[in-house]
Amino acid sequence: MGLLRLGELLRQRRGGRGVRDVATEIGVSPATLSRVESGKLPDLITFRKLCAWLKVDPGEILDMSGEPNATPSAAVHLRADVFLSEEAASDLAQLILVAQREVTRRAREQRADVPSWF
Repeated sequence: MGLLRLGELLRQRRGGRGVRDVATEIGVSPATLSRVESGKLPDLITFRKLCAWLKVDPGEILDMSGEPNATPSAAVHLRADVFLSEEAASDLAQLILVAQREVTRRAREQRADVPSWF
């Protein structure tokens, strides 16, 4: 699906409803919802809330295919940062991928309440 489509998905699901009403329903500020809908990346807590409201798996949004060599779409955003070297962006992307796999593993084993981690 891709992180770049998050704003589009939110706009589609919101439909003709107002930003304020939907933001209240999600549990974020209207300004935050507007920023994400316009293509800005949310923080992790907001991302979790948005995924819950959209009823989508965060791994699907992050393009976590489960393949060992898959590169998360977050890497695209990291590489766009002019202050990060290519190597640092790659390392951070791999860190995100490893963290997502661990979250998925723990959730499958029901070892912890995953949403409470955020």
